[in-house]
Amino acid sequence: MRSLIILSLAMFVEIMSASIVLAAPTALKPLAVVHDQMTIEFAPRTPAQMGSFYEARGFPKAMRDILYQQCFITVSVNNISQEKIWLDLVDWKFSVDGEPLKREHRDYWKQRWQAMGIPLSYQSTFRWTLIPETLDYLPGEQEGGNLVLPRVKGKITLDAKFKTGEDKQGEVIEIHYDQLYCAENPP
Repeated sequence: MRSLIILSLAMFVEIMSASIVLAAPTALKPLAVVHDQMTIEFAPRTPAQMGSFYEARGFPKAMRDILYQQCFITVSVNNISQEKIWLDLVDWKFSVDGEPLKREHRDYWKQRWQAMGIPLSYQSTFRWTLIPETLDYLPGEQEGGNLVLPRVKGKITLDAKFKTGEDKQGEVIEIHYDQLYCAENPP
């Protein structure tokens, strides 16, 4: 009798697990750029995702309210070449319908948080979540973080350049990608 109860319980757990998986919302599929020297993945994040992330870390409501209005895209860059690749966000240009879309530098956010009197611990955590402004990627290295853009409707185009080589004297990798977007909360 005991083994029958255990078997029934195991079947119940398996059925419930399957139904949870079937009922789970479909995750947003990362967008990818594949180049022979690198890959870049982009994952647009909904305001609810980012709001929950920062709320779980105790961010003040005034800070969360501002962040909720932004467009977050998580970026992951992977160097699959045999030489150094250089990221410099100054060389990343965003546009919507041919019009420039300004990405604020992390210094802008630091000044904004300081002006609001946001505690340093929250400023630091926010900065930690951002993709670095500049970074050298060694062969096989992968690194990323969040881009924060103004929230817009429609497709966002990225034109990015990456220098290569030990002293940035190698080939310049140029990326053109026009499938970025600001994710919306589900209805």
